[in-house]
Amino acid sequence: MHPILAFIDAPIVIGIVILAALLFGADKLPKLARSAGQAKKEFVMGQMEADQAAAKAREDQRLHDQTVTMDPMQNVDINTGSGQNVPPPTPDKGTPSA
Repeated sequence: MHPILAFIDAPIVIGIVILAALLFGADKLPKLARSAGQAKKEFVMGQMEADQAAAKAREDQRLHDQTVTMDPMQNVDINTGSGQNVPPPTPDKGTPSA
């Protein structure tokens, strides 16, 4: 617990409320509390949106890193006998064309 928060007790809180009532007037206190609540709600919504954007960016980066490090031969189909057989490349000449 923060050391300053240890000194806050009921008489201090009551004194702060009375001081706020004197400064702002009793009729404006509910409006101030309402606007503070709305500001907190908007902050929490903004934080949730930022968290979602960060999670999406992390996922996009993970997928990008996965495709960069992926073995290019992983998606090559195995020749099952249908289609034309291609001979292996010869040194210094590549694959012979038909």
